[in-house]
Amino acid sequence: MSTKQVLPASGKLGILTPGMGAVSTTFMAGVELARQGLGQPIGSLTQMGHIRLGKRTDNRSPLIKDFVPLTEMDDIVFGGWDIFEDSAYDAALNAGVLPKEQLDSIGDFLKGIKPMKAVFDQRYVKKLEGTHVKGGENWMDLADQVRQDIRDFKANNDCERLVMVWCGSTEIFLAPGDVHQTIDSMEAAMREHHDQIAPSMIYAYAALMEGVPYVNGAPNLSCDFPAMVALSKREGVPIFGKDFKTGQTLMKTILAPGFKARMLGLSGWFSTNILGNRDGEVLDDPESFKTKEESKLSVLDTILQPDLYPQLYKDLYHKVRINYYPPRGDNKEGWDNIDIFGWMGQKMQIKVDFLCKDSILAAPIVLDLALFMDLASRAGMMGIQEWLSFYLKSPQAAEGLDPEHDLFIQLMKMKNNLRHLMGEDLITHLGTEYYD
Repeated sequence: MSTKQVLPASGKLGILTPGMGAVSTTFMAGVELARQGLGQPIGSLTQMGHIRLGKRTDNRSPLIKDFVPLTEMDDIVFGGWDIFEDSAYDAALNAGVLPKEQLDSIGDFLKGIKPMKAVFDQRYVKKLEGTHVKGGENWMDLADQVRQDIRDFKANNDCERLVMVWCGSTEIFLAPGDVHQTIDSMEAAMREHHDQIAPSMIYAYAALMEGVPYVNGAPNLSCDFPAMVALSKREGVPIFGKDFKTGQTLMKTILAPGFKARMLGLSGWFSTNILGNRDGEVLDDPESFKTKEESKLSVLDTILQPDLYPQLYKDLYHKVRINYYPPRGDNKEGWDNIDIFGWMGQKMQIKVDFLCKDSILAAPIVLDLALFMDLASRAGMMGIQEWLSFYLKSPQAAEGLDPEHDLFIQLMKMKNNLRHLMGEDLITHLGTEYYD
């Protein structure tokens, strides 16, 4: 198998985050702490994961970062936009994810990261009031301003390449409509300041027009519609979304494949969350919650395939709730009651109480997605990067195809894609008798 041409990861990589709240500042602080030898990037496959090559008897399992030409963490530069003008240090301190003593150890570094003015419209995130925002005649004017921000950041920070990862809030629910079908219809709607164009789409458009790979870490429509997919292909830029897979949904994509593998039935799955950070506040609005709900509900149906297994999953009742509870801060609690049934229809129950730090789980996802999207760009890949579904709740897929939600299939697909890029044989997990 020949190696696909992958350009080297030379020079600096700028990682731009629309949204500089809990997730992005935890990510930035964590990378700097790791660079200073003050912490480990736990949860990051690009930094800590190994990949098997060849037969098991070959004993070839290098670190992923030693196998594929990823940007070194020392070569990463950070920037972003936010609706508040707090530095990364102040925003991280306010988020309360990492302890103050850790933040203080890299305080000067974080204080030097200050957000650019954001594209914001309260109609799309009703629980927030932005004070550090851009003004413009229409969406296209605002997109041009973001494009200029991108060019200025790249020049001022001597970056060779850029990647953009949306770390902003969940917008109100928008379904794809006529304005989202073609590049021309989208651009016309932007000039008309159409209400079916949301701020996250402005960042996606600006990124693609500047040749910058774009990842959507929220359940927003953002880049998951035909016009944006067409634009990414026209400009030769990779895109992917949506919604970082962190707490409760991560558990579902671990547990549900196990139930299905053992042919255990499911009659009900009730999920509730309490969360007190900015994300929880935003999701307290019913229209923003609907966007998140669509993302979280889609997981089980695709994994369980009720059309193929009606006796086991056709009548599954799946309910998701998110409750804003300020005292909890970033320490989210996800509680699941799972009603299963087995041999001869006998009923059983599983209860899961996951006390997690949402941004601690999301931060390594931001790092991995940024590095892998940069790799994809240097390999000449464009359009939807479905091989990165491992990281997202509601991964984009080609039109007419269902996304893959099974975490273990996702991981196999991602590692096989890396093997393919580097000219290694794909792993099929056949027994050794088939090799000899």
